[in-house]
Amino acid sequence: MKHLNIIVKGHVQGVFFRASTKAVADQLGVKGVARNEPDGSVFIEAEADQMILDMFLDWCKEGPEHASVISVETHEGELKNYRNFDVLRKNR
Repeated sequence: MKHLNIIVKGHVQGVFFRASTKAVADQLGVKGVARNEPDGSVFIEAEADQMILDMFLDWCKEGPEHASVISVETHEGELKNYRNFDVLRKNR
């Protein structure tokens, strides 16, 4: 099990990116959270096995139909043992 902090940049807000991310995460069994950032990016915390995270990252690089992803940055983090994948409505 691995924890990744993922920052997706581009036209990724207002295109159902977070909701689509949750659908894909639920399908793959990825746990974590996704939230919009003030700079227009989407921040994702994702936890799963490496193979699953690789598939999840491949999807993040494309995004949903109307998104235009410019870059995806990843950083390993400490496991938080999320139980589900949640879309956060506001910054904490």
